[in-house]
Amino acid sequence: MCKDQLAYFKLKLEKWRSEVVSDSEKTRENLQNNNTPEADVADRASTETERALELRTRDRQRKLLAKINAALARIKDGSYGYCIETGEPIGLKRLDARPIALLSIQAQERHEKHERSHRDDSL
Repeated sequence: MCKDQLAYFKLKLEKWRSEVVSDSEKTRENLQNNNTPEADVADRASTETERALELRTRDRQRKLLAKINAALARIKDGSYGYCIETGEPIGLKRLDARPIALLSIQAQERHEKHERSHRDDSL
């Protein structure tokens, strides 16, 4: 991958990270602002459901942020864009669609097929 392509993906990842951090801050603020106890049981249940959803969203954001940071670290160390399973290039179209991808399309398909077969075995 050439320097221009790496710069493109670095910028794309940094922008995405900024958006995730901003969304995460909003989620955190929502969680902090919704601490007033509800008098009505139905309202309390609704508030708890919303809170659980916010917590799941925050957890997904935290995991995504870790993946984005790992991709940026791979850009820095020169391993970005290469499949961690095969060492082959991942492909620009795949990276453009999923800049945090760790596997080539072929390796990802093998991984998913393996997961499906193990899932089917347990049924």
